[in-house]
Amino acid sequence: MANFNISVNGKKHEVDVDPDTPVLWVLRDNLDLVGTKYGCGIAQCGACTVHIDGVAVRSCSIPVASVGKKKITTIEGLSEDGTHPVQEAWKKEDVPQCGYCQAGQIMNAASLLAKNASPSDDEIQEAMNGNICRCATYLKIHAAVKTASSLL
Repeated sequence: MANFNISVNGKKHEVDVDPDTPVLWVLRDNLDLVGTKYGCGIAQCGACTVHIDGVAVRSCSIPVASVGKKKITTIEGLSEDGTHPVQEAWKKEDVPQCGYCQAGQIMNAASLLAKNASPSDDEIQEAMNGNICRCATYLKIHAAVKTASSLL
């Protein structure tokens, strides 16, 4: 075990965990931030997507020891009241069915739009590829990304 000082959603936290502990489990088990979901554990489904220094990453495959002074943002930190343009677009387009993957989908879309506020359909498809939705709401997800783009 070792102590790590990490920045999550704009707050500093000290956690005492094994250096190889994935960020996902630090968030869920040590910080009680359960919006980030466990999906596959091998960085293939996207349910665990968070931002590290603004870049969408799969938190199940990032050891806490590699975070250093980088800033982590989870779905809880995207906006305090759920009014981030991507969250608003998700509501407007009525995207979720079961909802399990949606935090990861939203975090991936927010990262895309932070880099490219007006992505083409192909750019949306490419960026969102790899975030799996077992309810297959891909058309609604795509529409929500377009709507969020117009809200920025």
